[in-house]
Amino acid sequence: MKVDYQYASPSRCTQVGDQTTLGLSPDLSRDEKVSFCGKLKHPLLFRDAMLMLREIVVSDTRKKSKERTEYFTWLDEEIERRIKGHKEYMPKVRESLKKEMDSYDIELLHKKKEIDDLLNIQKNLQKQLDQYDAWKDYYKIERDFWKFIKDRDYSLWFVLDPVITVHKDQVSFEAFSLDESIYGCLSISIDEFDLLQTPKLGTTNIDFSAKLEKEMQRFRSYTDVTLSVNPEGFTIDNDIVPEYIEKKIDLPETWIKGFNQVSSAAALSGIELKLSPSDMYDICAFLRKHKEKKSPRYMKWILEPKQKVQIIFEPFGTVLTLNTIYQGNQRREEKIWGRRRWLVVEKLIPLSEAFYIRMLGFGMPQFIRADMGTMQMTVGFSSWSSNDWVKGTAFNIMAGFTGQGCYSDIYKLLKDKRCLSMEEISSYLPKQKDKRIKAGIGMLFRKGEGYFDIVNNKVRFRHLCNAPIPEELYQVSNIEIDVQKISKLTFDNMRVRYSHKQEFIFTTTYKENGKVSYTELVIDEDGQITKIDCSCQKFRRGERNLSDPCAHILALYVASYKLLKLKNLEYEKEYKINDIMEMLL
Repeated sequence: MKVDYQYASPSRCTQVGDQTTLGLSPDLSRDEKVSFCGKLKHPLLFRDAMLMLREIVVSDTRKKSKERTEYFTWLDEEIERRIKGHKEYMPKVRESLKKEMDSYDIELLHKKKEIDDLLNIQKNLQKQLDQYDAWKDYYKIERDFWKFIKDRDYSLWFVLDPVITVHKDQVSFEAFSLDESIYGCLSISIDEFDLLQTPKLGTTNIDFSAKLEKEMQRFRSYTDVTLSVNPEGFTIDNDIVPEYIEKKIDLPETWIKGFNQVSSAAALSGIELKLSPSDMYDICAFLRKHKEKKSPRYMKWILEPKQKVQIIFEPFGTVLTLNTIYQGNQRREEKIWGRRRWLVVEKLIPLSEAFYIRMLGFGMPQFIRADMGTMQMTVGFSSWSSNDWVKGTAFNIMAGFTGQGCYSDIYKLLKDKRCLSMEEISSYLPKQKDKRIKAGIGMLFRKGEGYFDIVNNKVRFRHLCNAPIPEELYQVSNIEIDVQKISKLTFDNMRVRYSHKQEFIFTTTYKENGKVSYTELVIDEDGQITKIDCSCQKFRRGERNLSDPCAHILALYVASYKLLKLKNLEYEKEYKINDIMEMLL
């Protein structure tokens, strides 16, 4: 998707004495002309949080190609060996070739004068043509332009501008990493600002350059910092407003889809742990000091009820015991890959009151929320470093955000109210069924017109791009169609068993290519998926875990979601769907 950004001027910092103004230039190509001006009460908190967001934007943990030093060493030795072989075994051949080449050289010398004369004629003709060439200075000007861009802001070449949204109750900055595996959202409460003017609500991209990052690093405790989002831009040192800056960026499809899938994943339920800053420091310190060189590379969280949380770091086998007490009722183990990405929160350890870790289950993303009082930083990690948010798991299906639903009603409501919880949306649309409301919210997410605020558990209105997202990027996917096709059959054939481990075991059968196949899903009392299995070919050929589920597993999960609150089930007794319906009625 090609997107054109237009800024009145570069974003910049201006300092007059102890007064500093952080001027962010918004994208003028949007319909909503966002503006905001307020003095920060905690400028150092804001500085470090924004610098961390910048780290997320430029983060790229994809595997880099290795230098083939050993190959080139072998190649040099092989060339040397062959040269020695030729010197030893072919002296006569070399001598005869030299005599033949000398004769050709003499012949070429005779023709050299004729060639030189023709070249001189060609040069004179080219000079005459160049005098009338309108493009003679184009390439020099183009090289100078790109050199200027590179010197002024090298990051302009590869960094996608963050998204800022001004709400009634907060200002949020969202960003996505280059490798599309890390999502970051900085939420700043309006209480953090002494407002200098009435904000104009809306969403825009901001010009956040590397030069601006360096200027922000110079914030100190004795300076007063004013955050200004000004559509009119900011003057440079000679008080002349520069011409409009235009950026033409071809946004990857996975970047757009991933940005929107984050909201669906954030809406899923999971277990949440409250870690102290010292606990997070211990985790980051271990990751900083130990670099693994072989597999497996994961950290396994051991959660024992009413016991301190333990983390086993593989392949070292080191056990780290945290001060956090697990408050759940059931023992569980959670494996997390791509753990070195957690180092992005290092900057916020001395500034945060607590860290909240939300785990969604095996093969699922994780979210870390840093509580800094009036500021909240939410960071979402995909299942592992090389797995972006659109590979494998369809989070919108698991969250029930499938289909079109009452999208138009949801859009109008949130555009007016800007921020509502799921319950509030249902109260404003009493005539709509919950299923259609969830489908409408899901379509809002996929179109990039809203996001899920994990801090307040609310849906917020936000336009991700300055132009409508192409239909092929948000239309119903093939796996959604398959889930809808088999959902009724899955529900009718579903059976439930409550095990002694206090887990719900859901099973169903279906026919595929004339054969009876079997699907199993195990969910504990916390709503976490602990085991999945399916005999279909897609699941068997894939990762065989929740990072790459098939349509049968997703359909069984959607069908079982409403049955997790069943009570008074007998242990190890299998219930058919008719028995369950009688219990509910």
